[in-house]
Amino acid sequence: MTAPLILASASPRRLQLLDQIGIVPAQVIPAEVDETPLPKELPAQQAKRVAVDKAEAIAQDHPNSFILAADTVVGCGRRILPKAESEAEARKFLTLLSGRRHRVYGGVCLIAPNGRRSVKVVQTAVVFKPLSKGEIDAYIAGDEWRDKAGAYAIQGKAAVFVRQVVGSYSNVVGLPLFETNAMLRGLGYDD
Repeated sequence: MTAPLILASASPRRLQLLDQIGIVPAQVIPAEVDETPLPKELPAQQAKRVAVDKAEAIAQDHPNSFILAADTVVGCGRRILPKAESEAEARKFLTLLSGRRHRVYGGVCLIAPNGRRSVKVVQTAVVFKPLSKGEIDAYIAGDEWRDKAGAYAIQGKAAVFVRQVVGSYSNVVGLPLFETNAMLRGLGYDD
C-alpha cells in the first residue's frame, strides 16, 4: 500500500466517481481557494489554475500524501459559465446553452508525496437541444442548478437536454475517470 490519498474537494460527485472505480480517499479535505476567473482567462486556463491551486493548498500541510484536486469549468466560446448564484443567472446560462454546443473543461492536478506532479485538462463537448421557456422554468424550479457550473447537472434531470456528448462523460459530472486513474497509476499510487 502506498501513501494515503487525499481528495482536495468539497464535491460529493467527485467522491462518488472515485468510488465508482474502486478508489476511496483516506481523507476528503476541501481546499479554500479563489475560483474567480482572472481577467482574460479562458475556460481551460481557469480549470487548470484552480485545480493546481487546490492541490497546492492541501499539499503544504500533507507532504506525505497523494493530493488529488479537480475543477470543472463550463465554457461557451471564450465565456466562462461559473456556478449560478441566482435563478436569474441560471436562466441566463441555460438560455445561452440552449440549442448549442459548449465545452466542459476538467482540470485535474495530482501531487505525489515525492513532490512529483501531474496536471491535465480534459475537454468534453456537450450539445444541448433547443430548450423551451417551460423546460428552463421547470428545471430552475427543481433547484438542481444550484452549486453546478453552467447551472446544470448532466447526471440529473438535465440529462434530457443533452443531444450529444463528445469525450468523457465523467468529466462533465466532475472528474475525468480514465485520465485521473492513469495519473494516479503513473505517479505510483496503488490502493
